Amino acid sequence: MARALYIHWPFCLAKCPYCDFNSHVRGSVDADLWQRSLLAELRHEAAISGGEPLDSVFFGGGTPSLMPPALVSALLQEAEKLWGFSPSIEITLEANPSSVEAAKFADLATAGVNRVSLGLQSLDDTALKFLGRLHGAQEGLKALETAQAAFSRVSFDLIYALPGHTAVSWEHELRRALSFGTGHLSLYQLTIEPGTRFESMVRRKEFTPLDDDEAADLFAITRELTDAAGLPPYEISNHARLGEESRHNLTYWRYEDYGGIGPGAHGRRGGMATTRHKKPENWLSAVERNGSGLQEERELGVAEQASEALLMGLRLAEGIDLDRLSARFAMPENALLDLREVERHQELGFVWREGSRLGVTEAGMPLLDALLARLVADDLVTA
Repeated sequence: MARALYIHWPFCLAKCPYCDFNSHVRGSVDADLWQRSLLAELRHEAAISGGEPLDSVFFGGGTPSLMPPALVSALLQEAEKLWGFSPSIEITLEANPSSVEAAKFADLATAGVNRVSLGLQSLDDTALKFLGRLHGAQEGLKALETAQAAFSRVSFDLIYALPGHTAVSWEHELRRALSFGTGHLSLYQLTIEPGTRFESMVRRKEFTPLDDDEAADLFAITRELTDAAGLPPYEISNHARLGEESRHNLTYWRYEDYGGIGPGAHGRRGGMATTRHKKPENWLSAVERNGSGLQEERELGVAEQASEALLMGLRLAEGIDLDRLSARFAMPENALLDLREVERHQELGFVWREGSRLGVTEAGMPLLDALLARLVADDLVTA
């Protein structure tokens, strides 16, 4: 049974580098229509996956901090009625650090949001321009100050290994970020993914990515400074004070069930992968016809589930519980992992094992992608 909800809001205030311009941008939204439709979808999902109180609700997507606070309140009230809330439920909302969105923080807190994840991405105007962000560094810091006054828990993200980043410049920026006192930081290393704007820029020689040794130095600085500040990594890119880890993120990485609500939302429940219609118009039509915006419910094979659980779980500092996974998927250890590779990488200091728990060491984390390809059993990788 799902104990977490992901609610996807597909609209942005204006065009931005991260939206599908044809389907996401809207000048105005019919709040009453969206409230009726989202409530209908909540009821549909609860009828299938209800039964236990929710530990986490996460509002993500386009620009969820632009949702009318009254709509956020109505959705939370309905979710509590349908599932019930655990006493310490985490209710997170993603926000861009613009002054327009920050102006709504107090009202969103009153509506029930108790945690915000702020997309700062950099504390430097030149870097923000490179990343295609619409906000400036000072506007972002003002939004952070407003968020810290409104919410009991605040997280923000930064991207490092950018063009021109050196060990000295990244250490200076990270120390400044840690000085703001938030209990959670997401620190992502810039990666050049196929088909992205960054890949095109590299191909056109507009910038040269940092080499592996330089990036590894910045990774080491990241781990050292966050550890010293009391925000150790609980996942390869996420750092938190004890007890302030993101429950939404942990649900995903521990491969637990969660319900996906709203256009484009994905979910997992009972061995099924659920997908909602992405385009708002199609999603609304589906809700009107069927009571939900579901586009697909696909049964996942056992091997596919096991592969996903391993690939997610080995990102975590806590690692995975092999006894639990073996029982869950009715597969012996040697069907989940290449045990010879596990032993070899233990000897190299890249993998640790304590009883039934297994994980990647600090030394192994910079090599995580390559390690996963070797550790996970071949039959699962090709499933």
